[in-house]
Parts: sequence; C-alpha cells; structure tokens
Amino acid sequence: MRILVITPYPPMRDGIASYAVQSVAALRAEGHDVEVLSPGPSAAHQHLDLRGPRGGLAVAKRVPGYDRVIVQFHPDVFYPLGTTRSERAQISLAYAAAFARAARVEVVVHEIDYTQGRGHTAEALAARLMWSRVDRVVVHTERERADFVAAFGVGPQRVVVSRHGASFRRRTRLGREPARRSLGIPQDVVLFLAIGFIQPHKGFDRAARAFAGLHDGARLDIVGSVRVDVPAYLAHLDELGRLVEATPGTHLHEGFLSDELFDRWIVAADALVLPYREIWSSGVLERAALYDRQVIATRVGGLAEQAAGRPEVTLVANDEELRAAMWAAAGRPAAVVREPWPVEAADLRAAVQDEIVRRAAVQRGSVLAGPASPGPPPESDGGAELSELSLASAPLRRMGNVSVPAVPASPGPRALVKRAVRRVSAWEVEPVAQQLNVLRAATLEAVERLAGRIAAERSGDAAAGRHPPPAGPAGSGGCTGRGAERRGTRSA
Repeated sequence: MRILVITPYPPMRDGIASYAVQSVAALRAEGHDVEVLSPGPSAAHQHLDLRGPRGGLAVAKRVPGYDRVIVQFHPDVFYPLGTTRSERAQISLAYAAAFARAARVEVVVHEIDYTQGRGHTAEALAARLMWSRVDRVVVHTERERADFVAAFGVGPQRVVVSRHGASFRRRTRLGREPARRSLGIPQDVVLFLAIGFIQPHKGFDRAARAFAGLHDGARLDIVGSVRVDVPAYLAHLDELGRLVEATPGTHLHEGFLSDELFDRWIVAADALVLPYREIWSSGVLERAALYDRQVIATRVGGLAEQAAGRPEVTLVANDEELRAAMWAAAGRPAAVVREPWPVEAADLRAAVQDEIVRRAAVQRGSVLAGPASPGPPPESDGGAELSELSLASAPLRRMGNVSVPAVPASPGPRALVKRAVRRVSAWEVEPVAQQLNVLRAATLEAVERLAGRIAAERSGDAAAGRHPPPAGPAGSGGCTGRGAERRGTRSA
C-alpha cells in the first residue's frame, strides 16, 4: 500500500516528530511504501508549509495517487497562532477539500481544542465539515474518544482508540548505573525526574514546590526545552529558573534532547514526576513503561485510563498528594506544610493578613519566605514589623500584569477595524507588554529580597540585643542572607 504521512519529522525538535518516526518505521516493517510530508526542512521526502488555507489547498494537490493518507494532528501545525475564528473556518474548509480528494484519510489526534467544534458558528460548522471527511480518527484514550465525538459530531464508529506507545521502542541500551555516570548523577541519591517540553501546563513548577525540603539524599532534575518561543512560555521558563535556584536539590537542564538522551535520563531516574495541569495523553508515561520506572502523575485528562493496570504508577489529585507521593517514594514522611494560625497575636486581623502573604510567598517559591520546608515558621519580634516587611511589595502586586485588550467578537465595522488594528500592531505591542511584566516581576523580586535582608538583619540584632540601624536604599550594598543564596543549579 502506498501511504503518505503528513507530520512534523526529525530532526525537527518536536515530540510529534519523535512519535511519527516510530510510526513510520512500524508501517515500513509491515511492508508498506511510505512517504513523509513535513511542514519544514527535515528528513521527510516532501516539505510544505501546512499552515493556513494555502497549506490545505496545496495538500489537496498532493494527496491523490496515495492509497492512504495519515495525518499526525496538532493544531499549531495547521492553524497559525493568533488566528481569528473566521480564519480558522477558512483553514478547516481548505483541509475539508483536501481530505475529500484522498482515497482514505486517517488522522491521529495528539491535541485539539474541543470548543472549536461546539455551537453553530462558521468556525464550528467548518470544523465539523472537515472532520466529516476523515475516514478514521485515532485518539489514545476512551475519554478523548467521547469528548471528540461530542464536540465534532463524528460517528463513534469512525473514532478509534490506539495505545499511545503502541509503536514505541527503546532508544538506549544503558543500565541505571552507567546512565547515571554519563549524566553526572551520584549513584546513592533518589532521583526524581520531570522531563519534556517546558510549558505552563506541564506543571514542572509544582514538582519543584512539592520537592522542597526533601534534598537530603534526594534530587529533582527538570529536563527539557521550550517547544515554541512565545513570550508566555519564555516567561514561564524564567520563573521556573528562579524557583529552581531557590529550592535546594533541584536542577534545571534546559535544551532539546535526542531520543537516546531522553531515554537515558529515564533509565537513570528512580521515579518520574508528571505534575501536569492539563494533558490529553502522555508519551513520557509510555516511555517510562518501556523501562519499568515508577511514575507519579496528576489525575488529569486521560492519564487515569492510560495508567490503568500499572501498579508502578501513582496518581494524585492535588499538590498535597503530589508532595506526599514524592516524599513516600524517597522513603520519608511528608513534612507538614501548613502551620497553625498565629491566634495568640494581639491583632488577629493583621496576623491573618501576614500569614496569607507569607503562605502565598511560599507557594511562589519567593525569597521573601523561601520554599516550603519542615518545621514551624521563624520567630518574629512583633506583628507590626512582620506586617511592614511582608507588605513591602503589596503596591506592586496590586498593579497586576499588563495584557493586550481582547478584541470583541461582535459584528460591525467598529469591531472589524479593531481586529484589523490588533493584527497589524500585535507583533509590536505584545513584546512590550511582556517586557513590562518581566520588569514588574524583577522589581517584585528585588523588593522582596530587600525585605528579606532587612528582616534577617533585624532578627540578628534582636537576638544579640542590639538596636538595628535604619535601612539604607535598595541600591546600597549587596543582598545577603536567604535572598541572595543560590540554591540548586541551572544548566544549559
């Protein structure tokens, strides 16, 4: 059978590309004649920009002559970021025409926005038309199958479930000890691993916060790269780097991994941590199964179904359960994170406010309060002084982040002009807004570092019976104490 596979393909740095190369190898092993069409320069036979209506119409010219067309689907490959509803409708119509020209079309759905198929908008009708032209839709869990059928109105008999790792193969022959030696990991520590593309929904920051306080005999390595260089993802990477530096025992290794190096990290680990906030199904979970590694994962998306019948997988529902599972995997009881309210204070309202600010700082991994750690909070010499320091950055926090105003979806010439202006100016305005948010975050950190230094100096003076000198300006002298201590490592 002559097959055309439309997909990102190595050496493109993409998880779908890695998935696709294994699927293509399996098809060729079955004796099929397989050609690959990718959206950019790669090892594929053909290259074509697949985004937009022109991409769909170009695909329509190429699909005749193949017995079967297989599409590895992710919205970013076909729908450019920032497209409007009408533009997405045009793209869906173009691909509906392309799929209609193929003898048989199979689409493997890795990720999709189900809301685009709901309702009676032009976007929803075009999306439903496109998916009606697909002969077979492949998803990885029953939950995805039910959601897809409900969203796009595709007959249930045309949506099938295929195990995510059905075509996965081992990429390394190293055992645990040589893998650790090659990565510079001590043999006698408990190694937790969070690996994959670094994006907010992956929740690697949750793993770092859950690990806080567990660094004696254990370590957490966060390994991966940013998949798409958009401002929000880059800002998240910076925030994650600051959290790693403030959390002893955590290490950030930023950079794209080869398939062999990816698996070598898995082999070296004692437990993989998948603290996803949102996910459809997980390729990392499947790769961990190849090497019989323990996994701690959040119960989101289709992970519960994907992990069914696998005793090495522990599913957790929230951050507290994640922390308890990681500490249990290290053979230690989880430390108490929440301390009693300081009800003895004379001014209860001020004490409650102080505690709210302090605990919020702990959740952020802020240098003001430091990461969560075992034991009671440090002693304070007075509620008024604590309130003064903990609220030092409150005016900045009330400002909030800067965002580009959303364009109303209402019809009419006024909304049309606003959308046109937004499209023309977005490339200039959005980076400025992002830079302002980065500047605000840096200012907050500087203020909290100064507050931490002042608190440390006052605490030391009080313990020694000395009267503290008045605090100088932020620029006088370097930061000392907890705020300036660099914890963990961040490597390229």
